[in-house]
Amino acid sequence: MATRLAKFAIGQVVRHRVYPFRGVIFDVDPSFANTEEYWLSIPEHIRPHKDQPFYHLLAENDESAYVAYVSEQNLLPDESGEPVGHPQASLIFESFREGQYTLRPRICH
Repeated sequence: MATRLAKFAIGQVVRHRVYPFRGVIFDVDPSFANTEEYWLSIPEHIRPHKDQPFYHLLAENDESAYVAYVSEQNLLPDESGEPVGHPQASLIFESFREGQYTLRPRICH
């Protein structure tokens, strides 16, 4: 399998191309890395190929905030310029400027 570069970056705000939610990317897998049960739960008309980047999002819609796992083909850049209202965003990201989040520095020993 050929290696693909991710189209979106950690800290970038994106939206789903079909469903009405948006979120900030906090991690990326180079290809599908979830269970077969999860993959089959995705509606067939938008079920993605597994050999593409998959993104972990702090996601939100009009009703709730949650973590989403979304294929690259189902994401679009969010052009609103607005931060997400997810309550965990401030735990992972230090700031939001010009439509982009900046990760907090990691503490290691």
